[in-house]
Amino acid sequence: MRAPDDERFFIMVVPNLRGVTPAIVTPFDQAGEVDMASLVSYCGWLKTIPGVTGVVLNAHAGEGTSLTEAERVEIIRTVRDEVPDLHLVAGVTGDGTRVVAQEAQRAADAGADSLLVFPAPSSLRFGYQAGSVQGRYDAVAQAGLPIIAFNFPATTKATFSLELLLELCAHDAVFAIKDGARDMIRWDTETPVIRREFPDIQILTCQDEFLLHTMWESDGALVGYAALIPELMVELLHAAQAHDYDRAKAVHDRMLPITQAVYHRASHIESTTAMKLGLVDRGLIADATVRPPLMPLEDGAREEIRSALASAGVPLGQPVGA
Repeated sequence: MRAPDDERFFIMVVPNLRGVTPAIVTPFDQAGEVDMASLVSYCGWLKTIPGVTGVVLNAHAGEGTSLTEAERVEIIRTVRDEVPDLHLVAGVTGDGTRVVAQEAQRAADAGADSLLVFPAPSSLRFGYQAGSVQGRYDAVAQAGLPIIAFNFPATTKATFSLELLLELCAHDAVFAIKDGARDMIRWDTETPVIRREFPDIQILTCQDEFLLHTMWESDGALVGYAALIPELMVELLHAAQAHDYDRAKAVHDRMLPITQAVYHRASHIESTTAMKLGLVDRGLIADATVRPPLMPLEDGAREEIRSALASAGVPLGQPVGA
């Protein structure tokens, strides 16, 4: 792979994310500051799980847009230093092309291995002009890291058409698609086209509520849901890749109460708060604090999440530091 440059080309090693790559939460202490000790121990635990191929830092589940520029850099640098050999995907989310290019370079300098490129936030409402997305990817690629293209839900104006997805797949720095279109008609009709035209592109589902449907045609899952239950996510992916429907359906049904408690909520954004509550009860992070605009969940939510985890046989533990 190579990234475009005015004078030379960078040679890139293609990452292998054909497994489960959790987009993790960012632990905060009760004062709302990044809890680096919890972050490191949490990432260290994820690294021990067979089938986990890496982690995504500073993305949606990690409240990346609520972190300062310095915090995003320090998170990457700390995990890089303390959890060696764990593949680190850095979410880059800036709106302006120059801004997101600088964010990508800072992530590369801090030790990220690859980049997850979000669409420009302004495109969610306004869409994008012809050529602007390609320019965004060209600019980000100057950081010299492999890129995962993030296709947003089809209900937004930031979603990519099949034509644009194919053009991005042809970009020398792009090695994977994180597909979150949440449109099963598009998934069933467009995935075969991408497979045919770009057989080496890794297709990674992130469709938390549609995992049973999308795992079958995916190379892996790059998904926030795996931040809470990576073991079950790996089990589901392996069953789907073995074309064992009965086993996959059994895993899905075990997960369903957790899916309902975490994702079938008033707003999808509440899933981060819900997962933090579950991770506290798993003994994996110390506190469930979130930063505004996220808010604490309603009374009883923690008990519902804990009960769902227990019903699925997910190990629960003592709170960190107890």
